[in-house]
Amino acid sequence: MKKSASMKEAPSACSANYVPLTPITFLERAATVYSDKPSVVYGDVRFTWKETHGRCLRLASALVNLGISHLDIVAALAPNIPEHYELHFAVPMAGAVIASLNTKWDATTLSEILEQLEAKIMFVDYHFVDVALDSFHKMCKRKCKPPLLVVIPDHNKPNLPPDDLYFNQLLEKGQADFKIRMPSSECDPISVNYTSGSTGTPKGAVYSHRGGLLNSAAAVSRFDMKPMPVFLWTVDMFRCNGWGLAWAMASLGGTNICLRNVSAKAMLDAIFRHNVTHLCGPPVLLNVIADAPQSEHKPLPPGVSITVAGVLPPRQVFCKVAELGFNVNIGYGMTESMGPVLVRPWIPNSGDEPTEQLSYGDQGRPILMMEGIDVKDPNTMESTPCDGRTIGEIMFKGNTMMLGYLKNQQATKEAFREGWYRTGDLATRQRDGSIRLKDRANDMIYSEGGAVSSLEVEAVLLRHPKVLNAAVVGYKERTAESPFAFIKLKKECRATVEDIIRFCKARLEAHMVPQRVVFGDLPGNSTGNVQKFLIRKKIK
Repeated sequence: MKKSASMKEAPSACSANYVPLTPITFLERAATVYSDKPSVVYGDVRFTWKETHGRCLRLASALVNLGISHLDIVAALAPNIPEHYELHFAVPMAGAVIASLNTKWDATTLSEILEQLEAKIMFVDYHFVDVALDSFHKMCKRKCKPPLLVVIPDHNKPNLPPDDLYFNQLLEKGQADFKIRMPSSECDPISVNYTSGSTGTPKGAVYSHRGGLLNSAAAVSRFDMKPMPVFLWTVDMFRCNGWGLAWAMASLGGTNICLRNVSAKAMLDAIFRHNVTHLCGPPVLLNVIADAPQSEHKPLPPGVSITVAGVLPPRQVFCKVAELGFNVNIGYGMTESMGPVLVRPWIPNSGDEPTEQLSYGDQGRPILMMEGIDVKDPNTMESTPCDGRTIGEIMFKGNTMMLGYLKNQQATKEAFREGWYRTGDLATRQRDGSIRLKDRANDMIYSEGGAVSSLEVEAVLLRHPKVLNAAVVGYKERTAESPFAFIKLKKECRATVEDIIRFCKARLEAHMVPQRVVFGDLPGNSTGNVQKFLIRKKIK
């Protein structure tokens, strides 16, 4: 039998057949294919894709003229406005790395983050100038050099003091024929996105150009987007680059509807006026929509998709939003995975309790761009059996994971130990192969009667008609733990410890019932997640 030809001298990659992957190319294509289609709408401000492309070129040119060079970091502190969207393209087009920062941070946290970033320039919306200057002052006291400040002004206030550097002035100095600085390697960093800090100090997850493009392509599939969608910006652009949708919208020639402030009226008006097809963000969006007065409701376009990820509200909130005509989806992911990886539809009248256990079905099929999704024993690294009982840790492996944590090699090494990203979330695998989320590894309670999921206990507490929010942690007693509940009651509602315990006893196994209950405010981070590590410190 004749042997096959050797591939030892097979052709190799060259400039004709290999170009580094980067989402920058999405904008260049949009400027040609969707030239005169609307790209960004913000009140009375409107741009086409050709205009957005031109503005980004001039902005990238201006950044280079200010001395920005390869892999310098440019920070942004702004809400979901056109300038913030443009920075997602202009900064990497200048060869730099964008770091969109949490607008809810105080000056102390902001100064610490800026010190770690060593950002050369910082774009700051006029609304956040005071907190930015306060953070700069704190940096100077610690002998650290703050970044150059560029103010993004109010569109309604064109008359500005002459001594400061403003976005529009910078834009005017840029060249329209600027030659884009493409990445030398597709694994070069494109952005830094900070974790929410729900378990401690925020960490900076570094994304690559390759990961940014592939995650954007995956987002199109995971959010079921067709060409030229209309996307309402209710997820923060500083959150995983808007869950990858800042770049994905350019790939589809969609329309970005920007919102400075998210309210029920602003959302519902925008959906009606612009025929919005998609919106997403934290679960509080569902509460805002469900609680909107009837006077603010307007007819919805058919099939508006809303996707939320995080600590979910009770079932009745989901039902109300679905009754209004929304298609509701639940996502699961984290900053390290560039946002939601798993997204599933929530089906009304199915008995699906969204807060109890997040079950992501059909895991027999690979997830686009995330080649490995598994539940493993964290010690043996063996996959757990599909028995619905054995608890393991959810782990990811794929092309849309972060490169690692900025200036934190130890945390990066630990997160990627043995070739998988360890989420810290515990789950079981069902008989059909689906994954059912149980709890965070740090939040699982090991009582004498067995393991207790704090999520399951919290879900029951949230069903109480007087409970607004709840957090459950383990309280060490002798050799085991027992559930300790911290509860925030709804406004003008009263309840006793005995009321809460009696309510839980009727719905939970004995070892899952909280033995101690405290009423009051719960410490939360900028995303609304309860910071349980602060609660644990408190009860110690």
